Amino acid sequence: MAAGFVLGVDLDGVCADYNRGFREIVAADRGVEPATLPVPTEWGFGAWGLDDADYARLHRLAVSDKRMLRHLPPIDGSTETLWRLSDMGVWIRIITHRLYVNWGHAAAVSDTVSWLDDHRIPYRDICFLGAKPQVEADAYIDDAPHNIEALAAGGNTVIIFDQPYNRGLDGLRASGWNEVEEIVADLASRNGAVQPQLPGIDAGAERLDRRRGEG
Repeated sequence: MAAGFVLGVDLDGVCADYNRGFREIVAADRGVEPATLPVPTEWGFGAWGLDDADYARLHRLAVSDKRMLRHLPPIDGSTETLWRLSDMGVWIRIITHRLYVNWGHAAAVSDTVSWLDDHRIPYRDICFLGAKPQVEADAYIDDAPHNIEALAAGGNTVIIFDQPYNRGLDGLRASGWNEVEEIVADLASRNGAVQPQLPGIDAGAERLDRRRGEG
């Protein structure tokens, strides 16, 4: 049973740079340079000329054949901020909708967990689902407009992780992980869930590597 303050954390567009990784797949498929594909300013990939069928085909290629989810670059600040929040007593719950490709679930799940381990992302549990309001958390952080609107409509506290395609939405917004930390620390303190770091515990993600080196 989770105790304290539970933070529901989205991955793509929040912790992992999905658009950057997917842009390379799309560019290679078309035989063009990634730089020719503009940064999406609306949800989806219409700016790249992709319809639903195009997206489904290329996403399947990316996840099942190219194993993109294992190799996405992390978004700056995500790892260390989540470590500091976790050390503060925040329960990190990863919530992601990555089971999009039929017959590709094994690759999506294993590559997601491997990516989290590779980038030292701390978490207590992980949920693969699309309807995020079904998951109990004290606050959520997400970038997808439809998820943000659904969470807010359900009376949830949602932090909008700033991206060009969600700037038309009003609400609690963080322009980067430094602002996420400030907002979550404030919310958790109101909940009475903040605690100082325990004595003798090294700060930061690198402590895992240090401990392994000492073993």
